[in-house]
Amino acid sequence: MSILDKIPHWKRGREFLGVEVPLVCGAMTWISTSDLVKAVGEAGGLGVLAGGNMPADLFAAEITRLEEWGGPYAVNLITLAPNYHEHLRTVAEMGVPMVVFAGSFPRRAEVVAARDSGARVLCFASTRSIARRMIDYGAHGLVLEGSEAGGHIGHVSTMVLLQQVLFACPEVPVFVAGGIATGRMMLHLFLMGAAGVQMGTVFAMSAESPAHPAFKERFRRARSREAFATPQYDSSLPVVSVRALKNRGTDHFGRLQLNLLQQIQQENVSRLQAQYEVEKYWVGALREAVQNGDVDQGSLMAGQSVGLVDEIRPVREIISGMVREAEEEYRSVRRMLLGED
Repeated sequence: MSILDKIPHWKRGREFLGVEVPLVCGAMTWISTSDLVKAVGEAGGLGVLAGGNMPADLFAAEITRLEEWGGPYAVNLITLAPNYHEHLRTVAEMGVPMVVFAGSFPRRAEVVAARDSGARVLCFASTRSIARRMIDYGAHGLVLEGSEAGGHIGHVSTMVLLQQVLFACPEVPVFVAGGIATGRMMLHLFLMGAAGVQMGTVFAMSAESPAHPAFKERFRRARSREAFATPQYDSSLPVVSVRALKNRGTDHFGRLQLNLLQQIQQENVSRLQAQYEVEKYWVGALREAVQNGDVDQGSLMAGQSVGLVDEIRPVREIISGMVREAEEEYRSVRRMLLGED
């Protein structure tokens, strides 16, 4: 039994996720495979399978592997992906235990469909009003992901979201993501009311991560300021910002946006088609970096926490280290507040 079990929100997160440590490995396309999900689960945390735009048969096969394994897991669905509705039907039919909606905000009927299948539902919330809407739709819990995170992000920092949403929604478990890489920070988030934390960049660098060695090495050497967010050039092509390490791939994305904007103005493509082209680019570019090790042209989606991690470690060591550091910080806080030895 951990000393952290004395913290009510730690216990709440454990019970909600059904794990020993309320720490979530966020879904990362091409990285969060069933193998990484298993490694996280066997180390006491919760791994989330990345649906991305995976072909339906491969998606179902990955879920089958996790069902046969028998440990705790969740599945991430990208609402903007072309295969999204097919993925949603698959998780409902296969009885997935937990569904995380990401990419954009799901409709009420989609949340209801996941709930009716027996799944617990987590939704992202970037403002207080969206948090309330997701709870009203039936979400069992929320994920707050600040703009410090990697991949597709919102525009608000974790610091502000804690005040806007965490403190305003005590009725559901809230899991915090974005910029987290230490047990000390994790401990203070639990003391503020979080039911758990979600990390991605740290696990992308883990020994069990399927990412190419060149990808991990680039992360290991990166500084926090190198992970920057891509801009939106014009409102006629709404794009979700992506935080990644700057390279030729991010420069290419800028040119792609300009080209698509021109095609929209000339009515050669619709806005929706252009948005799909954007997502198609990111999926392909990320695959080039993760699977083929092209760290120059591929997408290096990374959170600003990349500057806090400078070694590649096994998942079990990452999680046990986070817990150990959180326990030490808890004792330090008690000494400071209560004068205990």
